[in-house]
Amino acid sequence: MPFRVKGIYDPPSPEDGLRVLLDRLWPRGLSKEKAQVDWWAKELAPSDGLRRWFGHDPEKYPAFVRRYREELKENPALARLKALGEEGTVTLLHGAKERRYNNAQALLAILEEGSLTGEGGV
Repeated sequence: MPFRVKGIYDPPSPEDGLRVLLDRLWPRGLSKEKAQVDWWAKELAPSDGLRRWFGHDPEKYPAFVRRYREELKENPALARLKALGEEGTVTLLHGAKERRYNNAQALLAILEEGSLTGEGGV
């Protein structure tokens, strides 16, 4: 699956393909025109409770990925995301300053390992 990760504040490029924002809140100070988001997938973002608990703490990242995977089970939006990935490149966008430990990187790892099951699973 041709998924990749990029920060929402990074300039869009033709190589991005379809741009999918994975945050529940719109990024501060960024216009929708400048962001060039094709799908604001709020439903694929981690819950507020999980996001607050994690706080981009690298030590909590493995547990965050496990908890996020559990939240994503039974999520019908995953089927749509997977189908889009089968059609071409999909860039998973995040608003975090942290480049390595964020929900987009976690979702990419989950998609690549194919560990979700159930309705809408990958």
